[in-house]
Amino acid sequence: MPSPIKSLLNDQFVDMAFIVAHTGMTDKWFYKLIALGRFPPAIKFGRRSRWLKSEVLAWEVERIRESRPDYIPPDYQELSVVGL
Repeated sequence: MPSPIKSLLNDQFVDMAFIVAHTGMTDKWFYKLIALGRFPPAIKFGRRSRWLKSEVLAWEVERIRESRPDYIPPDYQELSVVGL
């Protein structure tokens, strides 16, 4: 099992602008999901809010699996190597 520090070093913090651009949904929709406990809560850095990219991607995979139970997600590490 990888250590939490190693895992965090391989992750990124993303802001709401990234999440909105990546999903095509509105920030209001995400804040409502957060209030309902259906989206990962923000990590606060002073007044700024950030999310772990891995948690956002995991949330997306869960939504896809709700629609497509047989879905097998690609290895995001491999995709980032080819520039996607």
